[in-house]
Amino acid sequence: MSVILEDRPTETVRSEVIDQLIMNYSHGELSYEAFERRLDQAMELQCNQALIELTEDLPLTVDKAFVENKKQGLAPNVVSGETEDVEYMINVFSGNKRGGVWTVPKKIRALSIFSGCDIDLTDAKFTQNELRIKIFSLFSGSDIYIPENVNVVSKAFCIFGGVDYQTSTQVNPNVVVPTIIIEGICIFSGIDIKVRRTMKEKFVDMADKFKSIFFS
Repeated sequence: MSVILEDRPTETVRSEVIDQLIMNYSHGELSYEAFERRLDQAMELQCNQALIELTEDLPLTVDKAFVENKKQGLAPNVVSGETEDVEYMINVFSGNKRGGVWTVPKKIRALSIFSGCDIDLTDAKFTQNELRIKIFSLFSGSDIYIPENVNVVSKAFCIFGGVDYQTSTQVNPNVVVPTIIIEGICIFSGIDIKVRRTMKEKFVDMADKFKSIFFS
């Protein structure tokens, strides 16, 4: 006997509904406008019955192939291969940015004096389960952009500064994901840890990629 809808965890129901929305949009059963509207509702609703009603008229159900593709699409970009041990970012009265599609080293050491430093890991390729970012910042600011589904540990020591990390990422307990450890000293400085691409944007991007496959 299955558990009644009202007693099921809402986040589980929400995930199933979002999967079905992506499945039907990617196969041409939903317009983009309808998909985006229902996706917004699915991410906000707290009632299981209301969530289920978003997909009652949809003909396609989720299969195993879709689940595997989704798991790969939402997971951090973990690849095999070798990488550099250390990459240095030195900024004195200047600014430095690292981002795009790049293979992260085992460690990043960033020195900023009266400067700014941006480290964007959104589309980065991880070859290790752990990345250490060591920062020394004096009268400076550092922005670190992280992908969803990673662990973040902050061990930075701040004097007249702070580490701002208010974004919670969603980590799948069944998948091994990279851990980003942030260490160092900030004096009259700050470190902001942010997610550049929201979960909704990742869902839409993944749905568009699936749709391009089916209709290419």
